Amino acid sequence: MRRISVFGATGSVGESTYDLLMRAGGAEAFRTVALTGGRNIARLAEMALSLRAEIAVTAHEECLPALREALAGSGVEVAAGSAAIAEAADRPADWVMSAIVGAAGLVPGMRALAQGRCLALANKESLVTAGQLLMATAAASGATVLPVDSEHSAIFQALRGEAPEAVERIILTASGGALRDWPLERLAQATVKEALAHPNWSMGPRITIDSASMFNKALEVIETREFFGVAPEQVEVIIHPESIVHSLVGFRDGAVMAHLGAPDMRHPIGFALNWPERAELPVERLDLARLGRLTFRPPEDARYPALRLCREVMAVRGLAGAAFNAAKEVALDGFIAGDLGFSDMAAVVEDTLSRLSSETGLGKAAGTLEDVLAMDHLARTRAAEASALRAQKR
Repeated sequence: MRRISVFGATGSVGESTYDLLMRAGGAEAFRTVALTGGRNIARLAEMALSLRAEIAVTAHEECLPALREALAGSGVEVAAGSAAIAEAADRPADWVMSAIVGAAGLVPGMRALAQGRCLALANKESLVTAGQLLMATAAASGATVLPVDSEHSAIFQALRGEAPEAVERIILTASGGALRDWPLERLAQATVKEALAHPNWSMGPRITIDSASMFNKALEVIETREFFGVAPEQVEVIIHPESIVHSLVGFRDGAVMAHLGAPDMRHPIGFALNWPERAELPVERLDLARLGRLTFRPPEDARYPALRLCREVMAVRGLAGAAFNAAKEVALDGFIAGDLGFSDMAAVVEDTLSRLSSETGLGKAAGTLEDVLAMDHLARTRAAEASALRAQKR
């Protein structure tokens, strides 16, 4: 029986993964090793019971008593905290879903890779913060990394059977988020509620806001460079409001291969779950005649400064990705809390990168996981300082 673990089980990607596992037979078809989640203890316990997980872990230690009570007498082990999540990643599993949002997903993902597992990677921050280190770890252990972001799954599928040297460019599509058609002068006044009103995708709140600011796409540009080994100038971004074309690959003979599908994360998750085979999935089948047309337009530099910043980060490489992601997470926290305006997020990230570039070597190679975590901590400190200054000016 195939052994699986899901890290970030109660988030949007985790929920879609759970749905597919249950449709495929649940506990009768899979041996569930570990499930982890956040504060939604009732849901985490429900999943652990139905999948008969060996262990359920909450990221928050104060939630442990509630989890223990919910699973009392079930035979499911319980634990809490980041160390417990990392230890759960050491448990033998054949397929591991890495869906914890943010830099918090890096350590368990790396621990799973070190065991030579198949890692379904939905945590884009892992490649942004430690791409070279992550891929080197996978190569050394013989592990497989499968992309679960819809864009990178699309690229991965388009490249099956193709020679790397035949690739001329990779085009990431972006919905443009909830604010894509707002007048530029209104962006600074956008509220959290307005940024959360995504027109196409049903995602968690953080990634939805990142979609509106295009920081999500900026991370994906860096992720593309790290995962597929292409040059930064080979990665392009185009606005595609319908979210039907998930990415495109252009080849040296002028051909372009596009991956199309309904905006449903169960497709890339299901592809990774069943890889290298394709299995029937419960996703909408496209009716192109009903759609009528697909539209595209270039992103506006003034609307999406995150795209410029990610280019600067790729030019530096090294630890710059870790600093970029950490500053972005702090700035996002500030916006959600109401301390920063929507446009302040990019300003905080830029301020942080500028200060760090003069203080330390952002271009230094990430030789160890500790190097990455140290830069993450330093960048969060500097971003918090930059956020405080911006908040005072509001």
